[in-house]
Amino acid sequence: MTIIVEETQFENGSQEQILKSRAETELVLDGGFCIPHTNSYGHNFRDYDVESERQQGVENFYRLNHINQTVDFVKKMRGEYEKLNKIEMSIWDCCELLNEVIDESDPDLDEPQIEHLLQTAEAIRKDYPDQDWLHLTALIHDLGKVLLHPSFGELPQWAVVGDTFPVGCAFDQSIVHSKYFVQNPDYNNPAYNRKYGIYSENCGLDNVMMSWGHDDYMYLVAKENGTTLPSAGLFIIRYHSFYALHRSEAYKHLMSDEDVENLKWLQIFNKYDLYSKSKVRVNVEKVKPYYESLIDKYFPAKLRW
Repeated sequence: MTIIVEETQFENGSQEQILKSRAETELVLDGGFCIPHTNSYGHNFRDYDVESERQQGVENFYRLNHINQTVDFVKKMRGEYEKLNKIEMSIWDCCELLNEVIDESDPDLDEPQIEHLLQTAEAIRKDYPDQDWLHLTALIHDLGKVLLHPSFGELPQWAVVGDTFPVGCAFDQSIVHSKYFVQNPDYNNPAYNRKYGIYSENCGLDNVMMSWGHDDYMYLVAKENGTTLPSAGLFIIRYHSFYALHRSEAYKHLMSDEDVENLKWLQIFNKYDLYSKSKVRVNVEKVKPYYESLIDKYFPAKLRW
């Protein structure tokens, strides 16, 4: 199965040019996932230094994020949102609501979020047909971004999206735009600025406070609504933006044995999450019945958010 969008045509172009154009506009699902060369802007994926139309905005986002994500802020947000008293709705209704959201922290994507969710889920579905929990995890992993919507408090972008990281211990230099952490109030707090901080070796990521955002919120929603997704699915939802861990191997000293096993699934998922961001279009109505059947299998009809 290959999903194709309109391609650039070369009247006298070489075969190499044509193949290059095709690779940049296709999501090839037959014979394994094919990683495209460039993102929607024609740049390398997760390149935060390249001069692009969004680079300045993305860097300013991370400046605000790194200054404001403190232990006290995370405790406040978790205390407010773990009540799950904002609204009741189904998973699919949330997917459609998310269609109104653009993630300003992402240098690779300028499409509505539902497009990315379906691109990721469909790519994984082809390569891992028997892991239906992983298909559904891909579909819902970013639903926490509804925190940007007025119905959920319309939080600022820096409190919803972007890479996540532990608070309560030293900020690792591998975190994107880490230079801005020097302005974070926790940076000079001796209780929080050491390697382990308030944690202990191999304490398990379940016991670590992560910067607040859509990952942690969707994890709370899934867990508190009694999802039957396996622990690896919840791990993916909660830590898919934790790039310092699954790309740079930082903070591994805080991981438990179960975290180590679940990380293997997260690293599989990440390839699809990152590299399926393209101009590919998915026929929503065609795939909707399949994903609704998975929602019925793993979640109640309506969830508290």
